[in-house]
Amino acid sequence: MRYLFTAATLVILFTACEKKPIWSDEFNYSGTPDSTKWNYDLGDGCPNVCGWGNNEAEYYTKNLKNARVENGLLIIEAHMDSLGGKAYTSARMVSKGKGDWLYGRIEVRAKLPRGKGTWPAIWMLSTDWKYGGWPESGEIDIMEHVGYDPGVIHGTIHTEAYNHVKGTQKEGKLTIEDAMEEFHVYAIDWNEDKMDFYVDDDLYHSVTRDPKDDFKGWPFDQRFHLILNLAVGGNWGGKEGIDESIWPQRMEVDYVRVYK
Repeated sequence: MRYLFTAATLVILFTACEKKPIWSDEFNYSGTPDSTKWNYDLGDGCPNVCGWGNNEAEYYTKNLKNARVENGLLIIEAHMDSLGGKAYTSARMVSKGKGDWLYGRIEVRAKLPRGKGTWPAIWMLSTDWKYGGWPESGEIDIMEHVGYDPGVIHGTIHTEAYNHVKGTQKEGKLTIEDAMEEFHVYAIDWNEDKMDFYVDDDLYHSVTRDPKDDFKGWPFDQRFHLILNLAVGGNWGGKEGIDESIWPQRMEVDYVRVYK
């Protein structure tokens, strides 16, 4: 009887800890991305934050050329074709209003573009902006990659106290040599007082809330939404210039999965 009780207890504990799926897009369809799950940020960010606050060189559209689903993959593709006074077009897809979460595990399986000037990102912003504009309400960068530094994956949080403008951002880095040739799973586990960053289930960076931090150091007690985009150039992505010979370039996404 003692053995049976122990086994039953283990089953209960395992079930309690099991991840519960709450939102996903498997991209098992073709054409326009699912409008029940995705919106778009359009243009160049003007008049509020021209160049999306980073002097980026692209103009975002919702054209199929820049954002589409084919062969079971979401394609976010940047082209060298002038629009809106910008030399490039691309796409920036957002789940705001259709996928907003407080805590959980977010996983995105993706293959990244290649070449100087590419700046793909899988990241999150506050949905309700309770604490004010950027960076007061926070930013979570699940994955960022700049083409002039191939294979180096960045996972970062930005807040009023810790951000790249001040040089105080809390950042982890990991080199994935084949990130441009193969798919990898980029993920975070986001809890009340801690955020863990993973590639393929390998933990490479953790941020723990300082007990002294209020919202200025930890605004991550509010809903956030997901953003998938491929920027061109900008203060970071274009730090070593833009290679005009490489376009078009694409980020391919196999799936997005969110667990509670």
